[in-house]
Amino acid sequence: MESLRQKKGFICDMDGVIYHGNNLLPGAKEFVKWLNDNKKNFLFLTNASNRTPQELRQKLLRMGLDVDASHFYTSALATAKFLQLQKPNCSAFVIGDAGLYNALHDAGITINDVDPDYVIIGETAQYNYENITRAMRLVNNGAKLIGTNTDLTGPSETGPIPACRALVAPIERTTGKQAYYVGKPNPLMMRTGLRILGVHSEDTAMIGDRMDTDIIAGIESGLDPILVLTGVTDLSNINLYPYRPRLIINSIGDIAAE
Repeated sequence: MESLRQKKGFICDMDGVIYHGNNLLPGAKEFVKWLNDNKKNFLFLTNASNRTPQELRQKLLRMGLDVDASHFYTSALATAKFLQLQKPNCSAFVIGDAGLYNALHDAGITINDVDPDYVIIGETAQYNYENITRAMRLVNNGAKLIGTNTDLTGPSETGPIPACRALVAPIERTTGKQAYYVGKPNPLMMRTGLRILGVHSEDTAMIGDRMDTDIIAGIESGLDPILVLTGVTDLSNINLYPYRPRLIINSIGDIAAE
């Protein structure tokens, strides 16, 4: 634990680490206060693509936690950054919510449902047969298929719900084309997070609740992988994976506890 506290940078997942649904998890306020008091560089990194950083800031404010929008980085922003570097001023057909549309707009990517360079899929409740059909046809006509993240399911107040990879799956199956996924555990997103922090990987911890995204992302990117038990993974299913976190803690507040 002491070596973790000495890290200069902290990259943290959000749902299952800081909050669950619309409720802060125990120790979240104490952890953020500890980060600020100790002048740590920190970034909340989320695979969810539906909210903008400002919306995430407002979500935490409603729970009583004040964090500046500059401390949030989403898979939508990572996707927009990737496409901006791959093909500047490209166009895309998009199935997603405001967070994804805003990120693409800010990166100079235009919306095109006729002959786009890319078909991009993120989380959304606005998912229907017409959109799937159009996406399938555009990919068959040459558009490249992009998923914002690899999560198959996501958390909700009522239990697990389909996430990005589940929404991409019908298009992959009907076209025979494999999507490229940008979010965690893709090292692209992790390296961008490190650049935002301005901290080297060996001086940074990756804290998350999922073995298949957060912990593997930390391991593959050279960060200190820390698992919290307040989200998806518990002690009964850690052994399902051929890799391990360096440290397992009960909650994020354990880091701030003396």
